[in-house]
Amino acid sequence: MTIALLGQPNSGKSTLFNALTGSKQHVGNWPGKTVEKCTGTFKLDGKNINVVDLPGTYSLAANSDEEIVTRDYIASGEAELICLLADSSQLERSLFMLADYNGIRVPAVLVLNMMDVAEEQGKKIETDLIESKLGIPVLPFVASDKTSYDAFYRMLKGTVKHRDVISNNTLASLYEEEFGEIYQKITRLLPENGISVYEKSWLFAKLIEYDPVAEQIVREALDTSSYEEIVSLRSEIQNGSPRTGNCKFKWIDSLLASAVKTKNIDVRKSKFDCFAISKHGGKWIAAGIIFTSLILSIIVGLPFMALGGMIPLIGAPISEWLAGIGVHPLLISLICDALLTATAFTVMMCGYIFGATLVFGVLEDIGYMSRVSYVFDGTMQRLGLHGKAIMPFLVSFGCNIAGGTSSRVLDTWGQRMTTIATSWVVPCGSTWAVVGLVSTVFFGVPGAAIIIATLFAVSLLHLQLTARIYGRKLLSGSDRTGLIMELPPYHKPHWRALTKTSLIRMWEAFKRAIAIVTLLSVILCILSYSKNGDASSSILFRFGNAIEPVTLFFGLRWQTFIAWIASWMGKEGSLGVLSSVFSGTSVMHAITNSATGQAGGASVGAALTAALTKPEALAFIFAFYFNMPCVMSLSAAVHETHSLKWPLRVALYYICISLLLACIVYHVVGLIF
Repeated sequence: MTIALLGQPNSGKSTLFNALTGSKQHVGNWPGKTVEKCTGTFKLDGKNINVVDLPGTYSLAANSDEEIVTRDYIASGEAELICLLADSSQLERSLFMLADYNGIRVPAVLVLNMMDVAEEQGKKIETDLIESKLGIPVLPFVASDKTSYDAFYRMLKGTVKHRDVISNNTLASLYEEEFGEIYQKITRLLPENGISVYEKSWLFAKLIEYDPVAEQIVREALDTSSYEEIVSLRSEIQNGSPRTGNCKFKWIDSLLASAVKTKNIDVRKSKFDCFAISKHGGKWIAAGIIFTSLILSIIVGLPFMALGGMIPLIGAPISEWLAGIGVHPLLISLICDALLTATAFTVMMCGYIFGATLVFGVLEDIGYMSRVSYVFDGTMQRLGLHGKAIMPFLVSFGCNIAGGTSSRVLDTWGQRMTTIATSWVVPCGSTWAVVGLVSTVFFGVPGAAIIIATLFAVSLLHLQLTARIYGRKLLSGSDRTGLIMELPPYHKPHWRALTKTSLIRMWEAFKRAIAIVTLLSVILCILSYSKNGDASSSILFRFGNAIEPVTLFFGLRWQTFIAWIASWMGKEGSLGVLSSVFSGTSVMHAITNSATGQAGGASVGAALTAALTKPEALAFIFAFYFNMPCVMSLSAAVHETHSLKWPLRVALYYICISLLLACIVYHVVGLIF
């Protein structure tokens, strides 16, 4: 049996999907689309049940790829059952998807999720009454509560024998009442049993709404004269979409009439909420909460980060043992330096992803993140985005990987890709560690403050330029609409579900990143290996000396150029590389020391001041600061957008911008120093 989960964003689909499938899930792309496809399996009475998590959309219109993919899949017949999820605390709004589904002859069940929140609001929902009106099973449910799943499984077992479709008579009569004779004339021209899985009333509504996909379906099914007559009749109708929408909301009202009872409770905004969404104070409150959350994300991820930092420590005993049994030194270096360091970096980065996902998931679950999106909506619209895009920007201050994964809250592919492209301007925490050290060593504390202020100013210009370049190519007119949202009530977080989701996200990130980081580590290890242990005789050193005439044009000596390249593996690794290439020790060993926090800042500073001029140091700072984030951030972007071409284009863009800025700074500052 195959079931598909259908619902609006934030209806709890992902929570239900993760709870059902656990680790037995696969994320890919719908054929020919950049829309994410999530599939998984679970067992029920010893039989496999396939689950498809359809994209979260507000309706079944054909205005975006997500909506088209969802509708095409429902009509394909691949799923024997559609599980429609609705937010019980906001039924009037969340049942619009059900109204738009009404008229599709595919068996369905209605799952009223978040019943616990509805009860906290004083609402009592008579699901039996709603079920009798719809003609399909209706289940009160809490996706984050394990005890709700027994009833869910019983409902699935019942649908194996009785697969019911939604009763369409009431909504069809509302259309007829609203449009009168034109409704009768158009539906008489349509086939008696509709077309494919679509009832006549559903096709009528979509034709009135000028749905292009529905128009094509009808055009292919009818002769030319009948279709042209429908088009002529439709032209007599004014404001078709608002009027069909009114009919759907009337149907929802009739469905909920006497089925939902609400106690008189105080629904006034709290004092905190008055400040949280205020025009002036809201942003400052959000900034404070987000900054605190970034710190908490690091604290929560510390156990994994500590584990990652301990991994390279086992390299020494393993190296001694391998040397004792006669293993070749290059193989020892590959195992003890490249592989262990790659694993250490990946585990440490994934630790932060776990912390950020959990902490910001709590803010989302209690209902605060929607307030953040609301107060920053005006700011983000200046970049062609809306308020939801603020989340990846804020999280990127801790780690660009988490910033990329948090882009999934955006509604469309164009918004996600543009947000990732622009959020890469935000420097992660490791970037500041390197920039702070190098700028202070060369220019002192006052000079470092001026440099950091300059970097911020250039970043703002960079952000505007990037938003214009990629927004023009990636954002359609519908992507640039403002944010319309209903602020959810505050409620308790669901810790168990959030922890499970965070662990799944962390594992996904680890699987994506480990191969890329390992490959880069192995390549760097081979290039920096030398038989006699003298790093100056390695391929890396020879290559560096050969390219220095070119890199000096950008103000980068070959040593700082190699450190700039090595920052793709991890920003903090650049300190180790700088220490290595200026002292002649092993590059990979130096990166390992960086991973375990053993790269000495004082020794690196001394080596830099002895080898570089101030213009060269400043050129490196700009090249490093504006370089693309690490390859794990690139991997996260590929995963979230399901596109290799566009993330690679963005990466190349950042690489070119960083070298261009380094070149300008080097030649301009060279006139001063």
